Formats: sequence, C-alpha cells, structure tokens
Amino acid sequence: MDLRAYQPRDLEQLIELTIDTFGPFYEQSFRDVVGEAVFNNTHGSWRADYREQVASLYAPDLGRYVVVAEDDGVVVGYVAWNLNPVARRGEIDILAVASSHRRHGLGKILCGHAFADLKDRGVEVVEIGTGGDGFHAPARALYESLGCTAFPAVRYYKEI
Repeated sequence: MDLRAYQPRDLEQLIELTIDTFGPFYEQSFRDVVGEAVFNNTHGSWRADYREQVASLYAPDLGRYVVVAEDDGVVVGYVAWNLNPVARRGEIDILAVASSHRRHGLGKILCGHAFADLKDRGVEVVEIGTGGDGFHAPARALYESLGCTAFPAVRYYKEI
C-alpha cells in the first residue's frame, strides 16, 4: 500500500470509488428515511454531484489537497482536505476507502496524513463531518479513535 499525491489521471478512479463508497447511503439509507420527493430534490443527482465535487477537490493554489492510497496500481482510498491559513483551521472534505480495504486501518492512515499536513501548514483545528445514521457509524468510530470530538447536529427535511 502506497500513499501518494493526487495526479489528474486519478480522477475517474476517485469518482468511481466515491460513488461506490457512498451509493449505499443514498440508495439504501437516505432515500428510505426521507422519501422520494425529498430524495429527488436534495440528492436525486448525487452521482453527478460527486463527479463535479471530486473534480474540484484538488486545487493547491486554493488550499485544497488530495492524497490517494494505491495498492498494486489501483486506487483503494483517498482523503481530500482544505485549509484556511488565516483562521488556522482545516477541514477534511471527503474520505473514501474501497470496501475491500475497509477495517484494516487505511482510513486512519489517510486521516493521519491529512492531519499532519494541516499541522505542518500551521493549522490548529481540523473539522471533519459525518452522518448520525447507521451507515456512518464506522466513520464516527474512526474519528473518535483519532481523538475528534463530536458535536451533535440535526437536519430536518419535509415535503411540502
């Protein structure tokens, strides 16, 4: 397993990994909870949204970075983060790990890499968000194991 800086040739693999990672959340969790109208309005184009988001994650001139984990030439995970140097604050934008490589510490390694880079750039506080549903339970456990402090938040949806 190797960690390396993002290269433009990684884009399609990162998009597919992101869609594979978060597809079950949208299709088997979020949709079931909020119903079709809310789902279609808020995340009905989630695949296209990820294609756009992932393409914009790497922009070092804007303080946005990506590191990929590669196993035998295949991208099996990545972490994207950004920083606000004036506020000395950073944020993990997205963390995705292939299902075949989950529960082996790769998420911890990727987050650790991002945290170290942020610290080296003068960041004092890092933020990372996730859902409170069952799908996101492993992410919450990971972030807590990294010493992150959770602050509960609730978002409501209503079809009108």
